[in-house]
Amino acid sequence: MKVGKSKYIQKFLKINYMKKIALFVALILPLSANSQDKIVPIKFGDMESWTVRYIKESGLLGGKIKTLYVLGPTDTIDCQNSNKCYDYSKTCWGISNAFASPAGIDKAANTTQPEPRGNGTCARLDTRIEAVKVLGCIDVEVCIAGTLFLGKVIEPAKNVNDPYSIIDMGIPFIEKPKAVMLDLKARVNPERKVLRATGFSKKKWFEGHDEPEVYVYLQQRWEDAKGNIFAKRIGTARQRFEKSISTWQNNYCVNIHYGDITTRSDFKKYQGLFPDGGQFKALNSKGKMVKIQEVGWGTAADTPTHVILMITAGCYPAFYGMPGNALWVDNVKFVY
Repeated sequence: MKVGKSKYIQKFLKINYMKKIALFVALILPLSANSQDKIVPIKFGDMESWTVRYIKESGLLGGKIKTLYVLGPTDTIDCQNSNKCYDYSKTCWGISNAFASPAGIDKAANTTQPEPRGNGTCARLDTRIEAVKVLGCIDVEVCIAGTLFLGKVIEPAKNVNDPYSIIDMGIPFIEKPKAVMLDLKARVNPERKVLRATGFSKKKWFEGHDEPEVYVYLQQRWEDAKGNIFAKRIGTARQRFEKSISTWQNNYCVNIHYGDITTRSDFKKYQGLFPDGGQFKALNSKGKMVKIQEVGWGTAADTPTHVILMITAGCYPAFYGMPGNALWVDNVKFVY
């Protein structure tokens, strides 16, 4: 079955992008600035170029065709012959939109997508409940927060218990920016409760407050003889948005602080080192996905080897959140 581009995609997605991605340096494009600051856009961070994917879910789930988006080169991938895994080497961005195939059952979920903004597009990230229907009946419900991050997704997802098992988090990076800059607005539910919906147990509400957030971790990583990956935290930027922001905040900056930030008066616990060995993972030199174990703080004099940048509609772990929260972002850049 051939699936063509929708009118929406034809109108809002552009095709005037470079066809080559060279080395790491090519992930960013220089932009002239009038001030003393050097502003460097991140490749595809202007949210104007998207790959549109069509995934046909298994007949057991109804056989519907789902639309997924990847922030990357403008393209359309249909499911005429079979569902295709995306080659994330084409972009520096990973995304929460998932193509999963546990036990050979194909399933797709989309929580991040392009949305019109002026003459172009921005990205809209939603927290929502994804219901999986088996033979027409609701079997499981999962809470998913829309997310964009620098890194790679390894498809299809086989282990739905641990979404981080397919995410190679972060990209090589040796620079030391002073901030991440972006345009944003947000919708945040003021209720002090958070839903847990894992799909493997009954939905349950907890006391808490789910908030969109933006963060940057600059790490100096190394690998031991057994393939374990360790890291020192060189730089940190992390901000949560407690209240709705109804109008666009252009050129919003989240500052990056270097070295041990625990003595800062504005330090918050969630800005600290990864607890319990860390939830994020990366591919080691042996081709195995392992935890990124942060073992301490670096200093401002240290040089990072990798950067983790995440923009997300929710601040809780996977399968937790407040459905209805949303974050809109555009024009993501580093400031030097």
